[in-house]
Amino acid sequence: MAVKIRLMRTGARGQPHYRVVVADARTPRGGRYLEALGHYNPRREPSVIQIDEAKARKWLDRGARPSDAARVLLEKTGILQRWEAGRAGRPA
Repeated sequence: MAVKIRLMRTGARGQPHYRVVVADARTPRGGRYLEALGHYNPRREPSVIQIDEAKARKWLDRGARPSDAARVLLEKTGILQRWEAGRAGRPA
């Protein structure tokens, strides 16, 4: 099963909010997900990004691949860089 870390859109029309979720790659954008990692609110100034780092790192270790949008959020919070630095220190 291909697992993705991606955004799930919530909120009313014209007022988007997003959940950062882990889901099977075959499920639809608003469909079932395995675990919620956090949320993202682009309508605030500055935008609000809250992601549980322990959960995100656990799923990255298990092989989950972030979508392009989720990758940007993980990079902005620094989670992706810390995860890659931790992987570089581990033996292959």
